Amino acid sequence: MTISSSPLATAAGAGHILQVETGLQQLMGDRELYLQILRRFRQRYPDSGCEARKALTEGEPGHAQRIVHTLKGAAGMIGAQQVYLLAAQVEPLCAGPVSAWSAPLAQLEAALRSLIAVIDSLLDGDGGAVLTAPAPAASASPVPEARMLLLHLSRLLDEGDGAAIDVLEQSATVLAASLGVEVFQEVTEAAHQFDFEAALATLQAAMR
Repeated sequence: MTISSSPLATAAGAGHILQVETGLQQLMGDRELYLQILRRFRQRYPDSGCEARKALTEGEPGHAQRIVHTLKGAAGMIGAQQVYLLAAQVEPLCAGPVSAWSAPLAQLEAALRSLIAVIDSLLDGDGGAVLTAPAPAASASPVPEARMLLLHLSRLLDEGDGAAIDVLEQSATVLAASLGVEVFQEVTEAAHQFDFEAALATLQAAMR
């Protein structure tokens, strides 16, 4: 797939904000899936920085860390390297004093605003046509390889094993095709928050 001539690459020209090629590579070049995940990112994460700041000012550093950790995972999946790196920097600082996290969190909030602007530009352009097309239906009977992957993921989540997050990231295309993008994102988001019980419940309901 040639990225340079694609409207995707044009809309996300500021590569330090959104590396479209990286996001596509992680999804095996599945452009439609990438656009759907961008859309869900736009819906779920535009206020994550503000939500983390609110949690910190209310004395809930653990909650703030979970917000930033989830944002980091979602940013990494779409190739938003700037937000990913800043979130990785802010996450451990949440447990410290205001002087430790205030400035880095402000940088993260600014980077997230820039990322959302790039995503909006992308989705309002060529990507919008793809996103309005009906999403492929989740397979009621996944192929054996996918079924085995789902069972493996279920066991990891049931055991509370952090390797489940690696499986979700490394097998995103297969899992999203088997479960549907919405369910896949719900499982991934719960796992990134270390809520393995909720992730497992969502996965098992989809598998049934």
